[in-house]
Amino acid sequence: MTKISILPALAASLFMMTAACAEQSSVDAPVAKTDAPEAKPETMVPDTAPVSYPSIGEITYVSDAAKDILPEGTMIEKLTEDTFRWSEGPVWVQADAPYLLFTDVPGNTIYKWSEATGLETFLTPVSNGGENSPEGANGLIIAKNGGILMGDHGDRAIMHLDLETKEKTVIVDAYNGKKFNSPNDLAYGTSGAIYFSDPPYGLKGQDESVAKELDFNGVYRFKPESALGGEAKLQLVDDGLTRPNGVILTPDNRYLYVAVSDPKAAHYYRYTLDIDGMPSKRELIYDATPSVEEGQPGLPDGMAMSKEGYLFATGPGGVHVFDPEDRLIAKISTGTAAANCTFGDDGKTLYITSGPFLARLRTNVTGLGF
Repeated sequence: MTKISILPALAASLFMMTAACAEQSSVDAPVAKTDAPEAKPETMVPDTAPVSYPSIGEITYVSDAAKDILPEGTMIEKLTEDTFRWSEGPVWVQADAPYLLFTDVPGNTIYKWSEATGLETFLTPVSNGGENSPEGANGLIIAKNGGILMGDHGDRAIMHLDLETKEKTVIVDAYNGKKFNSPNDLAYGTSGAIYFSDPPYGLKGQDESVAKELDFNGVYRFKPESALGGEAKLQLVDDGLTRPNGVILTPDNRYLYVAVSDPKAAHYYRYTLDIDGMPSKRELIYDATPSVEEGQPGLPDGMAMSKEGYLFATGPGGVHVFDPEDRLIAKISTGTAAANCTFGDDGKTLYITSGPFLARLRTNVTGLGF
């Protein structure tokens, strides 16, 4: 395998030549007052150099095929200081001024970041789970009807968050009358069904928590009530995983991937889905346990999928990149444990929540949803 170290001196120029120009901000220039009622202030683009960010980490090429999607010389940029206790759940919000939202789970906060405004606190506290469930939200995705859906560790539910009012609404919070553990990551199917994981990480004491009502840590499929009168339906996809975590679907929705963040069984699984969206077969596609045993930081966690079928899966040592045939072809290392990733900007920028900071790099693939 080949390792390519990042070259700091080229970071700003290479990224800004390829990043989406929608990220640039404009400033209103002052103009003289006149008596003409139709006169409007002119808008001028400041003639200033773009913000440059430190270049970090390295890309390890397991296969030369990875160079088609991550060209040699690709820079990884560190966008924030070491600010967060454990950053997670990045999601790109398309708006008049697009931005990234992500969570600090133990910090019980959702942050907002954009090229124009930098880092801002979006919502804190996120959850009100009390002493036995003290953390905030984890995974975030764009909701079909606007706003976002989140795996709410603290309130132990899949929640909808209105981005304007910040109002939260429970989507689903129990299985067979028993409260979920701490919903973690989630993904939308084309049918409108939501797949999500429910490990015990948000509970004080985890599996030994006095607040734990379920005797397993599950993966679920939830089909909301339809406008045509279809009833809401919650189904158990798998109750046999020790620490189910990241979930993602392939572009054609034929397969569901689930990451297991158990240091003794650090696995990535692929489920073949039947016509009803339920699994007909489960296969282990990659065992990252040896990397954990070597001391590489991180565990299998959040994932992102490209339109072309490339899987970007956080895990020990960084973001693992798998081709559409589930072959590991590269690893993106930021130098710390990476918890999750998502595509943003024009769909070709990969944002990585990397422990205490946020990072990004450009790719030659396009994320789902762009």
